[in-house]
Amino acid sequence: MESNTLILNENSKLLSRVLDQKVKKGFVVEEVNNKLPFVVLSKKPRKVNHNLNFWISCATFGLWSIPWIYKSYKAKKEKKIIIAIDEDGKLFEEECYS
Repeated sequence: MESNTLILNENSKLLSRVLDQKVKKGFVVEEVNNKLPFVVLSKKPRKVNHNLNFWISCATFGLWSIPWIYKSYKAKKEKKIIIAIDEDGKLFEEECYS
């Protein structure tokens, strides 16, 4: 019984370390469940500097337009992820689809 408690403490410490790293990267905690150890995080959409990208695209004769379109597409979505501990005690991270 003591070993189960030790394993749970180690797993929760690992989960909290990863959670701290994600919060530093700009994610916000939306939901926490301690019974089934998981956390749902979200990140607000970023703003793309279209003026800068336009001038870079002009300087590269339009080659930058492809990354610019991709960057604009990815930036306008809100990103949600789930960080959890599975049955084996391993930490995993997946995107939440809405």
